[in-house]
Amino acid sequence: MGIRLHFWGAAQTVTGSSHHLECAGRNILLDCGLFQGRRQEAQEINTHLAMEPTQLGDQNGAGLSSVVLSHAHIDHSGNLPWLIRQGYRGPIYTTPSTIDLCDPMLKDSAHIQEGDAEFMNRRRGRRKIIGAPPGAEPVEPLYTQEDAAQVLRQFKPVKLHEPQLLEGSTKDAGFSVSLTNAGHMLGSACVLVEAVENGQTTRLLFSGDVGRKNLPIIQNPDAAPAADYLIMESTYGNRLHQPIGPVRQKLSRLVKRVAARGGRIIVPAFAVERTQQLVMLLHQLTDEKLIPELPIFVDSPLATSVTEVFRKHTEDWDREACEFYHQGDDPFGWEQLMYTRTVQESKALNDLHVPSIVMAASGMCEAGRILHHLKNGIEDPRNLILITGYQAANTLGRKLVDRLPEVNIFGEPMRLRAEVDSIGELSGHADQNELLAWMEPAVKGLKKVYLVHGEPLAQLALKEEIEKRYGLAVVCPKRGDRFAVS
Repeated sequence: MGIRLHFWGAAQTVTGSSHHLECAGRNILLDCGLFQGRRQEAQEINTHLAMEPTQLGDQNGAGLSSVVLSHAHIDHSGNLPWLIRQGYRGPIYTTPSTIDLCDPMLKDSAHIQEGDAEFMNRRRGRRKIIGAPPGAEPVEPLYTQEDAAQVLRQFKPVKLHEPQLLEGSTKDAGFSVSLTNAGHMLGSACVLVEAVENGQTTRLLFSGDVGRKNLPIIQNPDAAPAADYLIMESTYGNRLHQPIGPVRQKLSRLVKRVAARGGRIIVPAFAVERTQQLVMLLHQLTDEKLIPELPIFVDSPLATSVTEVFRKHTEDWDREACEFYHQGDDPFGWEQLMYTRTVQESKALNDLHVPSIVMAASGMCEAGRILHHLKNGIEDPRNLILITGYQAANTLGRKLVDRLPEVNIFGEPMRLRAEVDSIGELSGHADQNELLAWMEPAVKGLKKVYLVHGEPLAQLALKEEIEKRYGLAVVCPKRGDRFAVS
């Protein structure tokens, strides 16, 4: 009979990755990501799974028996604590690096959930929420830090390229998986699922998020293995990235120019991957005397914790990072670089009036310490705001990229007088051509492709290219769509 697919997350959108597979009476989830969007919509989606919560603890019947996680980004892992909160106590299979990254990331996400609930309850107490009558039930966080800690106790490490039989399955009935390097972030994997039922084997490949060749630190993606069906991301299905090669020269030019005029560089950077890549590039440029020896600060407790995970997992580094390390250099530490954890250390940076570089989260300038640095530096024309990743519509980061003459920070209008530039070369997602090239080795045996993790326009463009180039049937499933494949 093959596999029954139930698309439940990242379906015609880019967050909340979650796909339910059923075969031989066994049920598994590929990813359990947090949907990120408007509060009410996010709450509705994040609290409704493809399976009834009452089934989650049922290991002997039709309940969820296993979760397989492609990587640690919150839109792929961030709803695992809610799954645990509902009673799931089965294994969560993923790579060792992903397990270690999920520790600080899920705890940080839980801290945000708890903080949001506390904020909403304070507002309710002041009766500022429309439709919230006096005495209404307090808002509960989606999950807590204890739920996040329980997730860590249920992880089971899986090495790349080593087949893993999933909980409750046998070689004659159920699921096994094999992970290959996705090249997207530290520990990221593509998941090859083999489902056996009534003597028939169906091979389904889940791309997770596919990376790019020659990204700093991260190894290149493995070629797509042979499969009958492919579930593939389509985030940049309608775009082509700038080449990665010139990023060092561009970064060098920007740093030298701003330092020469006495300015500071303020970098909104995602705490995971982008910060570590920028730190290593700046270290190399400093060693090669291609930039002046400026004080550089990573002002993010999460980025500091994540960097320790990067240091631990040298087996996942690319050749360039390994060579740098074996020459006696720590890619993530040298004399000019300082990591700050405390609020006091962060505030002190705003009193620093010499050329310097400050990296802080969030990457889209929506929350966190970066807002304080922007508030203190946005009106000085000597400064540079360096954007390092995609900026979603309506975020402060997008308004800076669009160079609106005035933006609000902490509710206060601020004039944008600082220079704004961007480095788009470090995107961790494959573009249209890179996705087409990645899937090509598997094309000969594929019967159908399902596109997920993309907005409709990106999916449509990629669907048309796949159909034209490879002659394959392509489906862009909606949330809740079901398919039977064999």
